[in-house]
Amino acid sequence: MKFFCDRCGLCCRNIKNIVELQNFNRGDGICKYFDETTNLCKIYEKRPIVCRVDEFYEKYLKNQMDKKEYYKKNYEVCLILKGEK
Repeated sequence: MKFFCDRCGLCCRNIKNIVELQNFNRGDGICKYFDETTNLCKIYEKRPIVCRVDEFYEKYLKNQMDKKEYYKKNYEVCLILKGEK
């Protein structure tokens, strides 16, 4: 099981309230490594763990919640960012 990301880029455009990513904020809430032309991360292979859904779960949450529930919570945030919830 792996988290499905449709690469909409909305999470990368909304980092202003994520403490772990404040050094990545270019000043407008958008990650300085987000490529608005391609909608992709310029440092994808070296991105912070908070941006790595599956690895973050394995390192910090696997003993606290079920992976299915974790994915559900992540998808809920996606829907909120997309204005669908």
